Amino acid sequence: MRRLILTVPLIFLAACSSPPPEKPVAKAEPSGPDATTTSKNPVAKFIELAGFRLTETSANKLKIVFTAINHSEADLEELQVHVRLMARSAKEGDEPVAEFDAKIPGLGPEQDHDVTAAATTKLRVYEMPDWQFLRAEFDITSPSQ
Repeated sequence: MRRLILTVPLIFLAACSSPPPEKPVAKAEPSGPDATTTSKNPVAKFIELAGFRLTETSANKLKIVFTAINHSEADLEELQVHVRLMARSAKEGDEPVAEFDAKIPGLGPEQDHDVTAAATTKLRVYEMPDWQFLRAEFDITSPSQ
């Protein structure tokens, strides 16, 4: 009987109290594209480089695998690109984490292809920013338009 006397008022108080105020949820800001370009090649606006994966093959040597995506409705011939991997927090004028040239095979309309390249860097792979904190800047070096 004693439990009933204590339980009833607790249930009544719980039912009458208001829920705690909701805290506003901070929305994550979009991080922007993985790769940007300043290339004057007209094809550059249709190319996206994404999903950079870094593996250290030896001290100061990296194997870099990424995906090249053709967002156009046209077939694209083989492209040569020069890529600079930067930390997302890098300011203008900061040195890239790694810099390399890569060959992107011909891509069909809205097709993607994994590309492998090698690079040298001053950093060990464990000193580099994690993949989500990397961005790339690229220029199409061949064919020139």
